[in-house]
Amino acid sequence: MTQTPNQETNILGKFTSVLGLLGAALFFAGWIYRWSYFYFFQLEVNTLDLPAQSFLIVPLQIFLGDGWTICKSAIAFFVAAIAIQATLWLIKIISDTVVSASQLLLSRIISATQHKRSWTAKRLKSLAEFSSGQLRSVDFLRSLVNEIVIVSWVLIVIFWLARWQGIADAQRDAGQNSTLPVVALITPEEKFAVGRKLDDIFADPSLKGYRIIGVGVARRRHRGLFDDLRGREDNDISNPKQPRVWRLLLERGGWIYLFRALPSNAKPGEIPSVLAIQESEKGHIIIRSPEASKTSSP
Repeated sequence: MTQTPNQETNILGKFTSVLGLLGAALFFAGWIYRWSYFYFFQLEVNTLDLPAQSFLIVPLQIFLGDGWTICKSAIAFFVAAIAIQATLWLIKIISDTVVSASQLLLSRIISATQHKRSWTAKRLKSLAEFSSGQLRSVDFLRSLVNEIVIVSWVLIVIFWLARWQGIADAQRDAGQNSTLPVVALITPEEKFAVGRKLDDIFADPSLKGYRIIGVGVARRRHRGLFDDLRGREDNDISNPKQPRVWRLLLERGGWIYLFRALPSNAKPGEIPSVLAIQESEKGHIIIRSPEASKTSSP
């Protein structure tokens, strides 16, 4: 039996609709993942100028990253399916009860005003008959509500799966088991107030001509976050208990984002400070490596 052109068009239209919904769901999952991931590092995803197509690739990590991720996603969607059925069942019971009570009330109003000729009685009868007719369209409204319920539960599941995975990956990358590359940045010193000098690694660069915001008030000479960074700009794994490793978080939009990885004994909830460096007009060199050099600092 051959399909008619109308049937083929209908099938193609449904397939296109499914692809559109799938693309929107993947983009939503990717955006939530990246928002959660970079928010852990105190960065706003909207300011990073990430390509839109990257949000469609990230969901592979969310749902298919490893065996546990696949099982977690399957369990989450299974629970969502049960929640959808329970919600639709509850809505049906409530809607049937409301429709039955409304029809009973309207029928009584129509019966009570059937033989009355006053203006008020006629208006009440007309309103009751109109409302009774509107109740017949409850099936359409129920179908719309059902679709809203299904979409809402699916978005809730996608949101929490993407958020949990984004935070988990950020916590992993902030520590010693990071998948981000170890980095060495070499840049001209004119616009760079921190870092070691290549010709004299023990000398601190001059701070003349620089200003600082965020000075501590406890001590006049305390420079807070800047002092936490100064003198610790190199990678040093000579002490296994307190390794110092700089990693590249992102290079985008003329900015380079670096951070010092957290030690293995970091406190729960501890977040690394991120160093944002504007790319120099004179150029720079970035050396990436999967792990830090085994040679200790002099």
